[in-house]
Parts: sequence; structure tokens; C-alpha cells
Amino acid sequence: MEDKMPKKNPLSAQLNLSKFNSYMFQKASDEEKRQQDVMSESTTFFKDGMRKLFKNPLAVLSIILLGLILFIIIFAPMIVPYHYEEILSVDGIRDKGAKNLAPFTYSKLEQQYIENGGSRFPHIFGTDEQCRDYFIRVVYGARVSLLVGFFASIIVLIIGMAYGSVSGYLGGTVDLIMMRIVDVIYSLPDMLIIILLSVVLQTVLKFSPGSLFESLGTNMISLFIVFGLLYWVGMARLIRGQILSIKQNEYILAAKSIGAPTSRIIKKHILPNCISVIIISTALQIPSAIFTESYLSFVGLGVQAPMPSLGSLANAARGGLQSYPYKLLFPALAICLIVLSLNLLGDGLRDAFDPKLKK
Repeated sequence: MEDKMPKKNPLSAQLNLSKFNSYMFQKASDEEKRQQDVMSESTTFFKDGMRKLFKNPLAVLSIILLGLILFIIIFAPMIVPYHYEEILSVDGIRDKGAKNLAPFTYSKLEQQYIENGGSRFPHIFGTDEQCRDYFIRVVYGARVSLLVGFFASIIVLIIGMAYGSVSGYLGGTVDLIMMRIVDVIYSLPDMLIIILLSVVLQTVLKFSPGSLFESLGTNMISLFIVFGLLYWVGMARLIRGQILSIKQNEYILAAKSIGAPTSRIIKKHILPNCISVIIISTALQIPSAIFTESYLSFVGLGVQAPMPSLGSLANAARGGLQSYPYKLLFPALAICLIVLSLNLLGDGLRDAFDPKLKK
């Protein structure tokens, strides 16, 4: 039985929908749809930026590649039974025949071991000239490069943000003096300072055996010191320029008029409005730091052996380039993928979070 409209009481204010159905329920026009888009649900700056970021196909591809690389370098050492400094052996016997093996090949001793019923994990990228598994060395080299990039960007962010905030907010003579210091730091040759610090620290610092600092070596410690001394100036200038324009706004004047301290004004009112510049600059600093570490390791100023780095692996592969070209291909490809992905992600963050690029 079909549903029928209930009979309307003469004294009721209820509308008779059967009479108004023809013109009350009509499809919205294009103009009304546009008005609905304008009246959409409000969102935060971060959510709006992330939504735009995930609409960028190159940024999404870079996130997927970085996620895959991070997954490999975190979980591969749990699966692969070799260590980056382990010389291959079979049943406690050093395998001298496992030298410069091609990818997914075994030495004669390993083949005999497998024929006798044993199991052997494959050498995915082959082995190096010292009979060490090359895949796990590339994985640890990528770990070192990424850690250097992230820690260096954090150092640059902290120092540059603090220095640029003070210089831009105080202005006047203080800003003039602080910016001249930045100009002096810009003129310092970073490579020369890294070499000098490495020589000095090698004679001054003595690390306990087996510690993390001993594994990194004085070259990497001098690299971190140089990042803290020199590489923050670009970040400081960017934040200073933003603060010079932001501090002229009315809400900064209102905060000053009620007696808010300088530290609170910078922390609560100025830096949150510089968040887009901070995010973009930090994201683009990571591939720059990775590339710097890679070429320093390539020229012998990187991590201390036997700790691998992508740059040091590429440098070691030059000697056998004609016979074993794949040894240079694997670390070089890893450097290219990591740096390219981080650069694309940085460009995507700039397009998503920079208010000047909004349509």
C-alpha cells in the first residue's frame, strides 16, 4: 500500500508538501553550488596545506619513495643475516672466494654448502673487494646519509631560527651588526674549515673504543660543527626577512601595548606566521646536507672506515669501475633517489604551504 500524505489540520502551521513539491525541491544551480563551496567547513592552516600536498602527484610519489627507502633501511638489517663490517665465512671458515661477487651469485664454498643441504641468504648487490655483503653496506650507508641530513637540518633550523628571530625583531643597530656577522660567515670556506677541524680534532679528541663517536670519526664530527657554524645563515636570513614584514602588523603592536615580553611575542605571534618558510626551508635543507656529506665522503672526509656512507661507497667503487660498474650504480642510485625525493617533497611543501602561491 502506497504511503499517503497525512491530512492537514486546518489550524496547523504544517506546510502541504504536495502543493509545494513542484518548486521547493529543485536541483541547485551552478551559482548556488559555488556558494556552497565558499561556505565549506573551516579548516586549519596545517590541514589545508596537507590536503593540497596530497593533491600534488610528484609530492605523493616522493613520499612513497621515501617511505619505501625508510622501510628498507629500517627492516633490512633485521632480515639480512650479514653485518656491514662482517667478512663472509661458511661454518667458521673465511670465504676468500667471495670477493667481488656479482648480484645474486654465490662463491664456490657457498655453493658446496648449499649442495650439502645448507641454506644461504643471497647477496642481493653482490660483495665488495673485502668479501663483505654489498647490499647491507649500501643500506647502512643510506642510514648514515639520512641521519646526517636530518640532524644537520635540525641544527640549522634551531640556530637559524633563533638568530633570525632576534635580528629581525629587534632591528636597528642590533640587526645591522648581526647581519654583518652573517656576511662574514658567508665568506668562510666550508671545505677548508672541515679539513682544519678534522686535523685538530684528530689530535685533541680521544673516544672510547666501540662508541658512536669513534664509529663516526673526527671527520663527521667536524662536519656537524661546520653545519652549526656556517650553514644556518641562509635560514637566518629567510626568517629575518619574514619577521621584518610581520612585526609591522597591528596584532604585534597590540601585544606590545599590553606589555607582552619580547620572547612571548616572537614565540606566540611571529614564529607561527613564519611556519610556511620554516617548513619549506627545513625540507630543502635535508637533501643539501645529504649531498654535502656524500661528496665529502667521496673525497675521503666523511665517516671513518669501516662505517659505510653512500659517498664513501661510490668513492671505493671507482677503482673497479670497468670490471664492476654495478658497485658505483647502487650507491649513486640511492643518492639520486633520496635527494630527488626530498627535493620534490620540498617543492610540494612550498606549493602547499606558501601563502604567496595560493590562487
